Amino acid sequence: MKNAIVRFAALYVFDVVVLLLIGLLFRTVSVGLSALWASVVLTAAALFVKPALTAAFRRSAARSAAGRGRVGEKILQYALVYAVELVIWVGTVVLSGVTARGFTGFALPPLILLVGWVIYDQVDDRLRAKASDVYDAVQTRLSPRRGAAASDASPRSATSSPAADSAATAEGRRELHDGLTAEQRRMFDELG
Repeated sequence: MKNAIVRFAALYVFDVVVLLLIGLLFRTVSVGLSALWASVVLTAAALFVKPALTAAFRRSAARSAAGRGRVGEKILQYALVYAVELVIWVGTVVLSGVTARGFTGFALPPLILLVGWVIYDQVDDRLRAKASDVYDAVQTRLSPRRGAAASDASPRSATSSPAADSAATAEGRRELHDGLTAEQRRMFDELG
């Protein structure tokens, strides 16, 4: 769950920046504050729709693969990737407040999205690590509050307070919560 939230948040922030850049570069595209909602649509499309569309386009391209050389295969791959980006861009325009007019409003922004996502893939690991740290910090801040609410319901002695817990005790509580050791949690997070 944590990995999905971190991935969505990192891609969302990146998509906001790319959409604002598209709005600045093209006069035929109006983004404005709609970038916030459009980024939700764009992020969801990138995480859920894009893999399905890519697989469908590749299946249909594989059926007609006979007789193409290396150059033809690369051109087809680039055309398929652009087609997926175009479908995602049209969906973003339809489902959000972004307006696009004319050929440049529909044909060029998918290229910017494509370049943006290539850059995102390059910085993805660092961005996800930073977002994961923020998620952990928020989770840590919320955990003592839950413990304090539980302590009101059950009497505790004055000597045992959440602040006095050692790192081993805190780790033991996390292990009891999900049944995993720290190493197992790390391995699951890396699987993504």
